[in-house]
This record gives sequence, C-alpha cells and structure tokens, in this order.
Amino acid sequence: MSNSHSISVNQSSRLNYIILITVIIAAGLSQGLLLPVLSILLEQKGVSSSLNGLNAAALYVGSFAMTLVAERILSAIGFKKLISAGISLVLVSLICFPLLPGVKAWFVLRLLVGIGDSAINYAAQLWVLLMTPAEHRGRNLSLYGMSYGLGFSLGPLGISLLRFGQAAPFVVIALLFLFVLILVVLKLPVSHPDKVEHGEGQARRFARSYSLAWYALIPALLYGYMEASLNSNFPVYGLRIGFSANQIAALLPFAGIGGLLLQMPLGIWSDRYGRKKILIFSGVGGGLAFALLPLTGDHFLWTLAVLMAAGGLVGSFFSLGLSYAADILPRNLLPAANVVSSFHYSFGSIMGPGIGGVLLQFGWGGGVFVLLGVLYIVFGLAGLLFSPRKLI
Repeated sequence: MSNSHSISVNQSSRLNYIILITVIIAAGLSQGLLLPVLSILLEQKGVSSSLNGLNAAALYVGSFAMTLVAERILSAIGFKKLISAGISLVLVSLICFPLLPGVKAWFVLRLLVGIGDSAINYAAQLWVLLMTPAEHRGRNLSLYGMSYGLGFSLGPLGISLLRFGQAAPFVVIALLFLFVLILVVLKLPVSHPDKVEHGEGQARRFARSYSLAWYALIPALLYGYMEASLNSNFPVYGLRIGFSANQIAALLPFAGIGGLLLQMPLGIWSDRYGRKKILIFSGVGGGLAFALLPLTGDHFLWTLAVLMAAGGLVGSFFSLGLSYAADILPRNLLPAANVVSSFHYSFGSIMGPGIGGVLLQFGWGGGVFVLLGVLYIVFGLAGLLFSPRKLI
C-alpha cells in the first residue's frame, strides 16, 4: 500500500478490525437465516424439493461469480466502497424478498445476496490479512472465522420470527445490515490494496501464488469438500446405519462446535509454533478422526466425540491456510491468493457431495469418511515436502 493509505497497527486499526468483525457476523447471519427460512417458505408454497434446492444454489452461484471479478473491482474502488456496495446489495435484496414473493424473483434475489456476501467476505478478509501483524495473524484470522461461523449458526434462530409474519425475519436482518452500513460509511477509512505490478495479468498472479504457496492454498479446497460432504452425505450415511433423523440433526452441529472451540487455540498456536506445523498436525489428526468414524457404527456418543474431534482439528483450515499464505507471499499477491482460496472452497463444496454420493450409491457409505480422512492425512504429510520461499 502507498504511504497515504497504509494501515498502521494502532488504536484506529483495532477499531477497524472490530467493525470488520461486526460486518462478517452480519454476513454470516444473512446466509444462516436465508437458507432455512426461504426453504421453509417455499415448502409451504408447495414448491418441489428439487426446485427448492436449485433455488438455494443461486446464492453460491452468485458468490462464485463475484470471485471472478472481485480482485479487479477491489483494485478500482478500494476496500470501503466494495464492502459498502456488498452490504447495500444484500440490504436491498432482503427488503425485496417479502415484497416480491415467487420462485423466479427469489432466485434472482438469492443470486444478488450471494454476490453481495462474496464482496463483503473477500474485501473484509483481505483487509484483516493486510492490517494484522504476522505475530498475531493466526489469532486474528481465527477470530474472523469464528465470527462468521457464529453468525451463520445464529441465523437459523430467525425461523422463530416467522410467527410474527413472513416479512419479520427479513425486516430484522435488514435493520441489522442498515446499522452495519452506517458504521462502515462513517467509521472505516478509505484504503486500497497494493498496486499490481505493471503489465502482470491475473493469470500470471494466480500462477505465482500457486508456485510460492500451493500448500497454503489447498486447505480452502479441503475445507469446502469437508463441509459440503458432512452436510450432504452424513445424513444419508446416518440413516442407512440406523440413526434416526433426530439423532442426525443432533450430531451434525458437533463438527461445527468442535471447529468453534478449537479455532482460536489453533490460531494462537500457529502464531507461536508456526503455521506449517499446525497444518500438518491438524491435517493428520483430523484425517485419522474422519477415517475412524465408520468404526463408531451407530453408537451415538462415540460418533459425536469423533465428529467433534475431526471438525475441531480441521475447522480452522480455511483461516489457517490464508494466514500461512500471508506469511509466504508478497503483499501485492495476497488479493490473487484470496481469489484462489475462494475458487478452491467453491470447487471443494461442489465436489464433496458428488463424490460422496457415488460412494453411497455403490454401498460404501463409510468410504465417504475414509476418503476424506485419507485426503487430510496426505495433505498433512505433504507439508513435510513443502519449503516456502518468500519473495520480497
């Protein structure tokens, strides 16, 4: 960054960090609320489950599309304007949901929410990376990840607001976004990322990011694969081995709970002992836990414990990977690395349910978790071969 826009680590930057955490909690809340509330409302309207699911996918389509242009837009308008634009887009969409009922309208609105949330996440995440000193990067990125997870987990509570009318959940979350927008506009400074080297294309920056930090960029792929596999495949696997629907509903959150509990400790340890060591430890440990999951059978408490351990160890992978990338890469490559991580997360999220579904179809339900475990263990061991070289 230029001197006029550099972010100093002082009282002002701490306030900026708190505001960005507030922004990301709101972004998590919007996604956590919209997914179940809109699914319930569409179900009540008699919309088929397949069309309901397709409608929900619009959010991720919008999010993926935004990553294609996020780096260029951020370079042109800066952090504050991109975050403000993302918040405004989500805010307008939230207001329109109860005003424009219907599958087609909601598909478009979900697309817009995905674009807005992706803009918020991309800009806020990168800004936190750039403003945080290396010795606190793991801790701060972990807190960032926990904040989004907290918002996403609290979002479904908005279902209870439906008793006050179909518009109630949207009005409440829209008011929260209005407050956050005012906070961003009034309190956040104008700031831009480092200028890209003259003549260097986007593809070239992606290639340089890979060559310098491939090990730090893979965790986003594994995290997306794991999250989507658990949410999509574990319910089918659980029903087939004898768990009831209520037991599955009770078990699934524990992977996320484990992630929330260990996210901060793992981030702090990565600051103290080194990012690569913690990624190797978490990858091998989490992989072993996933591989052992089929051995717990239909024993509820053992399954709960293993899921919590596995989710706890690998639940920080996205933030740990980004922190490690920031340790390795020059600052002007971080926007490109951020885009690569988003691509990887989306690609993993798409691959996970499909591969797991094939294994379930061929009657090897346990293979979903054995394969997941093997992938994490191989990643962990690959860390022994990776030796970063930072360009200044």
